[in-house]
Amino acid sequence: MLDVNKNTLTFIMAGGKGERLYPLTKYRTKPAVPFGGSYRVIDFTLSNCLNSGLRRIYVLTQYKALSLDRHIQSGWNLFKREVGEFIEILPAQQRVGEDWYLGTADALYQNLFTIEIEGAQEVLILAGDHVYKMDYRPMLRYHREKKADLTIGAIPVPVESAKELGIMELAENGLVVSFQEKPERPKTIKDSPSFSLASMGIYVFRKKKLKEILLEDAKEAKSSHDFGKDIIPAMIGKDRVFAYPFTGKNKEPLYWRDIGSIDAYWEANMDLVSVSPIFNLYDQDWPIRTYLEQFPPAKTVFADGERKGLALDSLVSQGCIISGGLVERSILSPGVRVEEYAQVWESILMEGVKIGRKAKIRRAIIDKFTSIPEELAIGYNLEEDRKRFPVTEKGIVVVLQEAFK
Repeated sequence: MLDVNKNTLTFIMAGGKGERLYPLTKYRTKPAVPFGGSYRVIDFTLSNCLNSGLRRIYVLTQYKALSLDRHIQSGWNLFKREVGEFIEILPAQQRVGEDWYLGTADALYQNLFTIEIEGAQEVLILAGDHVYKMDYRPMLRYHREKKADLTIGAIPVPVESAKELGIMELAENGLVVSFQEKPERPKTIKDSPSFSLASMGIYVFRKKKLKEILLEDAKEAKSSHDFGKDIIPAMIGKDRVFAYPFTGKNKEPLYWRDIGSIDAYWEANMDLVSVSPIFNLYDQDWPIRTYLEQFPPAKTVFADGERKGLALDSLVSQGCIISGGLVERSILSPGVRVEEYAQVWESILMEGVKIGRKAKIRRAIIDKFTSIPEELAIGYNLEEDRKRFPVTEKGIVVVLQEAFK
């Protein structure tokens, strides 16, 4: 039987700038962005590892990592090195030169020493900025059964969103025969022309092969040292590269979201507030772990016939007070306060946000500790909103604390 923890070393890529998620990444790296009220984005990948029995984990950081470092140290300090288990932060150290991490492949190249001393047979590489629930053990077994050099997690995505992902074509046995990183004209699935087969950014490498290709890539001056742009295309047709389908018991695609843009981030959060959400946070068989500060229970205040503290189809975190306001289809992070007669609809309120009396918020993302003035309306007149706040193509308004300083 495969001992996944002993034979697998896991790296989580958590150093990206998240430029398309700006301004939510103005002060934090993308994996540290709050999600679903109580969580950070990286919690989903870390929880997958924990639930899969993978307990030798390095988190590679670089860009604005302070809040991420604190979160992992506070909430994920679970294991003891003396029994061969750890979650450790691995920042860029200029171990092999004077450069910081130049790309995803270069980040692993600069840590080849660490890969060698841990002695694993397989190296599992994960993205720290995707939302999904996955048991990695079947994929590791598949990798061994196929005698693969590289196995890539794969999922069908609509063609219109495929331009931002790595797109594959497969032979009947699952061998990858072509790979395009963010193509202008994505190739479609043979029997499903409105879908393309996308890489999930989940890679299982045979350790010896990973070392070989990283050393080769490091010598290429023209390489961007990226797995999707350089490493994987160079392996196609030369090495045994297979795709592992991320599907359920009936071969249906499972939930996976790359929240690479503000609109995608908002939509993924809204997935959680459906009456029957397609992504279930309440699955006791696959718990999502995070770090929670000490807050009292959430509270709603009913003052009189017109001042009803109500939250409908919403996620309300600990420490929230809805004091005579109305919240619908929204996500409230810890410590949020909604004052009298205020209205919040299809919005994401991060920790410590205060919505002033009679304010109206619609399809907005309010960043941490922002205080919305009384009677201000956001999301109802996008032309006026654009004069003060970033507004996406789909009309999502993003409000940072500094907007009112």
